[in-house]
Amino acid sequence: GSSSEKCDFETDLCKALWELGLQPGWIRRNGQSGMRPPYSDHSGNDSAYFLSLSPEMPSSSATLRTNVFLPTDKEHVCQITFHYWISQGSGTLMVGLQKHSEDTVTNIWQASGELQNQWKANTITINSTEKYKV
Repeated sequence: GSSSEKCDFETDLCKALWELGLQPGWIRRNGQSGMRPPYSDHSGNDSAYFLSLSPEMPSSSATLRTNVFLPTDKEHVCQITFHYWISQGSGTLMVGLQKHSEDTVTNIWQASGELQNQWKANTITINSTEKYKV
């Protein structure tokens, strides 16, 4: 059957992330922390949590890595839907796929700040005959 998990960062990190902990360059915050936009999550809730680039790392790149996912097949494709916010001049958001047998990460999606300062949603579909990370 299909299993789907929702992750909202309210109580902790996603199951896909929490074993690895919060990775350098990222903080978990909500809109009330008032540092800079966004001041609410994608549903307009200012107390809901999301992950944000740490202000100490304005210019460098930061990566979020998932735990290992199992191979996909005809019955089990993997779909990941995520909400994202890109501020003006904040660079590019990329989604990469790293298969178990490969050292390199293959870029499978990217967006940069052409429509800035609003929440957008995106869904990526992944097919992999071997274990992988995103």
